[in-house]
Amino acid sequence: MEIQAFQEWVKDYYEKRGWSQLDSFIRIGFLAEETGEVARAIRAMEIGRNRPDETEVSYAEKKQELTEELGDVLGNIIVLANTYDIALEDVFHAHQQKLEKRYEA
Repeated sequence: MEIQAFQEWVKDYYEKRGWSQLDSFIRIGFLAEETGEVARAIRAMEIGRNRPDETEVSYAEKKQELTEELGDVLGNIIVLANTYDIALEDVFHAHQQKLEKRYEA
């Protein structure tokens, strides 16, 4: 799926559920929560969780969990971009230009 199509899909999906109408400060809280879940998924992959109340899962299951959590982060970023009418393609381009300018040899 192309990024523009995915951005539109997220917009429609979140709007149907009323999730897009949340205040941006609330959305940032969700983004922070999801970022923590990415950190937890990476920890599970890299060093394990070592908790007796959790069942050890396969690498493939851990990778799927990380994939889903990265998707949750991306979803929240897309909602914020949509709130301010910013295309993800513009985000990618601006980020690339900023890094190339900053670290140009």
